[in-house]
Order: sequence, then C-alpha cells, then structure tokens
Amino acid sequence: MHSSAPAVNAAASGSLRAYVALAKPRIIELLLVTTVPAMFLAAGGVPEWQKVIWTLVGGTLAAGSANVFNSVLDADIDSEMRRTRRRPMAQHSVPPARAYTFGAVLGVLAAVTLGFGANWLSASLAMTANAYYVFVYTMGLKRRTSQNIVWGGIAGCFPPLIGWTAVTGSIDWPPLVLFAIVFFWTPPHTWALAFRYQEDYRQAHVPMLPVVMAPPAVAWRILVYTVITVAVSLVLWPVAHTGWLYPAVAIVCGVAMIVESIQLLVRARAGMTEAALKPMRLFHLSNSYLAVVFLAAAVDPLIF
Repeated sequence: MHSSAPAVNAAASGSLRAYVALAKPRIIELLLVTTVPAMFLAAGGVPEWQKVIWTLVGGTLAAGSANVFNSVLDADIDSEMRRTRRRPMAQHSVPPARAYTFGAVLGVLAAVTLGFGANWLSASLAMTANAYYVFVYTMGLKRRTSQNIVWGGIAGCFPPLIGWTAVTGSIDWPPLVLFAIVFFWTPPHTWALAFRYQEDYRQAHVPMLPVVMAPPAVAWRILVYTVITVAVSLVLWPVAHTGWLYPAVAIVCGVAMIVESIQLLVRARAGMTEAALKPMRLFHLSNSYLAVVFLAAAVDPLIF
C-alpha cells in the first residue's frame, strides 16, 4: 500500500511542473523586467510596495495565461522543433481541454488581481495584450508572414504601460516611449534567436525572417532596427526629464548593441552561416541591453 505513495507524489509533481511549463516562466521574467522600472519612473521614485506586488502578481498571471493558450495552439509547431519538442503540449503531458481551462482561469485571476490591486485600466491593458498575443500573433501572423514578430511583438510591449498606469491611473508619453523601445528591440532580439534555430522553424513551416531571407538581408534589418531602438531609447531622456544617468547608460548599452549588430552583418556578408555567424552573441546581449536600460530608467529618479 505504501509503495504507491511515491509514485502518486511523483506523478503529481510531474503534472505540476507541466502546468508551470505551459506558462513559460522564463518569458514572463523578461516581461516583468519592463514593468517594474516603469512603475519607478511613474512614481518619480519608489512606488507603493503593495501596488508593485499586486501588479507583478497580476502581470505574471496575465502573461502566463497568454502563454498557456499559445502553448496549446502551437503544439504542432513545438512538436516539430528540437528546441521546443519537450514542452508539455508537444509531449501530450496535459490534455488540451484542461490547458485551455488553466489558461482561462489564469486570465480571470489576472484581471481581478490587477483590477482590485492596481486599477481597471491596467487590467484592461493586460487583457488587451493577452487577446492580441493569442488571436493576432499566434493565430493570425505567426504561420503566415515573415513580419510575424514585428507586429506580433506588440503584445510584449504592454508591460511598461501596465506598470505606469498601475501607479498613475493614466497613460502618458514616457510609457509610450518605453513601449516603443520594446517594439523596435523585439525584431533584432528574436531574429538573432531565429538565426540559431532557423532549421527548426523551416521544419515547422514557420516563416521567420532567417528562413525566407538570406543572412545578409536579415542582418541588415537587425542593424536598422537596433539603431532605431537606441535612438528611441534616448527620446525618454527629454520626455521623462531624467537626469544624466539614464542617457549615459542608454548610450553605452546602445553602442554595444550597434557594434554587435555590425559585426553580425560583417560575418553574414562574409558568407558565414550557422554557428560561424554567432547570432547568439547578439541575442544574449539584447537581453542584457533591455534589462540594464530599463534598470537605469528605474534608478535615475531615485538619484535625481
């Protein structure tokens, strides 16, 4: 009788891990990185810690909900790609009906948490981002156009708006600039990763840009979007009336991103492909870039 207990516990633990994996926690981390700094900038210092907690919890639930629906709808794609074939839906670890229910519950909890913990404007923005990610990106753009991540990435631009409105209850120009930073940052970030896994995307018939264009053409577009990202990041300086810390950090980090993008273009034009192209250097740098620039936006009002 007792011998069955460990098996039951192991099954329950495995099931729990599957549901957590459906929500894609690592993607949520990146979204939260752009939420909290917007709250500090909106408050002109340290925001109310209770509001920060409720916003983070609500934002996590909202992003988790969207990711769950994405996981179910993209199960066939995930099963074709080496990078994603171990995800729960590709492994048939969770029945689709239960996954949909889980995603819906997370969405309702997110709306309630943000609505009562912050305000209903923040809740509405979170639900709009969710709907956009599921219906526009996942169901509409991802399988149909190489511009999928350009316009589909709009969903990931909402966290700064959610963080700002959680503090102020209204939308202003600074969060719109933060929104734009994420918008222009997303294509270089994602296309660099797509370079690394372009065979996966080709196998799954997903028309990511590196699948349908030659490396030099993709690298050139990465450079263009990177330059625009850096330029837009500097717009926050006069719009949000920051001190010198933010623009200094934005310039240093921006130069690093541009230099790495140029190096990627040089390697692509030299005929290098796959590992020799070293696209993951830009991908990892882009993660650090976004985190550090947004951190500078949060710290600046504490100093000035």
